[in-house]
Amino acid sequence: MKPTARPKNTHFSSGPCAKRPGWTLEALSDALLGRSHRSKPGKAKLAEVIELSRSILGIPADYRIGIVPASDTGAVEMAMWSLLGARSVDMLAWESFGKDWVTDVVKQLKLADTRTLQADYGSLPDLSQVDFGRDVVFTWNGTTSGVRVPDGDWIPAGRDGLTLCDATSAAFAMDLPWDKLDVVTWSWQKVLGGEAQHGMLVLSPRAVARLESYKPSWPMPKIFRMTKDGKLNEGIFKGETINTPSMLAVEDAIDGLKWAQSVGGLPGLIERSEGNLRTLADWVARTPWIDFLAVEPSIRSCTSICLKIVDPEITALDSAAQADVAKKVAALLEKEGVALDAASYRDAPPGLRIWGGATIDRSDIEALIPWIEWAFETVKSETVKAG
Repeated sequence: MKPTARPKNTHFSSGPCAKRPGWTLEALSDALLGRSHRSKPGKAKLAEVIELSRSILGIPADYRIGIVPASDTGAVEMAMWSLLGARSVDMLAWESFGKDWVTDVVKQLKLADTRTLQADYGSLPDLSQVDFGRDVVFTWNGTTSGVRVPDGDWIPAGRDGLTLCDATSAAFAMDLPWDKLDVVTWSWQKVLGGEAQHGMLVLSPRAVARLESYKPSWPMPKIFRMTKDGKLNEGIFKGETINTPSMLAVEDAIDGLKWAQSVGGLPGLIERSEGNLRTLADWVARTPWIDFLAVEPSIRSCTSICLKIVDPEITALDSAAQADVAKKVAALLEKEGVALDAASYRDAPPGLRIWGGATIDRSDIEALIPWIEWAFETVKSETVKAG
């Protein structure tokens, strides 16, 4: 029977993600529109984003935080093109974006001494094989696989190489060990539901030292340049952005950060996300036809929660038919207006991907579950009848 109760918020996309509860356009009424981002008020707005981010995430005082172009992708590439090449590199990949960073390093930068430690969707590579005498590039949370590293214990404090961490769907939902990370990136559009296009880049003192002591052999586009005359361009990390940011998006970021403070800061944000994961995990445990893509509980993401259909009558179908079932379930949820953008990522195994980040209320996850059950039974019945 079709459920009657509906989620109040139906936006379960893994990026751009749902706005905070209660958000309206009125939240942007104080946006600095029609003014230069280099004006005193403009710089103050940008500096507010940086300092609120530092405070909520607990970023050490001697780490630099910058607002950079092109979302998380721009931040990751800015770091890799500026820092890599001084040492050999270990690349870790277990989902689509990690594989993209491998492509950048191997095929674009063409670094000679590069190792790739790779795992299939739903798993992690053997982290004990990582050589921290080398630079290491990895994602903290695989947005397209629903897999995260369980902690930072596998990273030694006394490492020689730098650690470059893409934390775009982890920041503000997971506890990041800053002493283990030299470069961290994320975008506004994920856990706090901000608008896209702008990325955040955090540099440890070790990363700054690398920037000031090493010059890559390749030409560096202006948009990637973080040094001037061999010294760090400190202005970038005080709100003096390389290119023109959207002050409307900046205002939205400030609103999201202030909301984060209102729900208890980082501990409150983590609990909201972990609570959403627990709700889905309890349902999966009692539902035989669905499972997590990440089978091992300790590596399951609490933000990009990826699920697969394991019903024997469906898994007996060929791969194309199985993928078609998953697509039809997601399409039916969208048609009913109860879950938008809930299909798995295009490169990932077929299934559902439910965003469980902090801007999602647990009550909406609870309301969504009966709809997923109804949609699956509807699609399965049609599939079986069609032979």
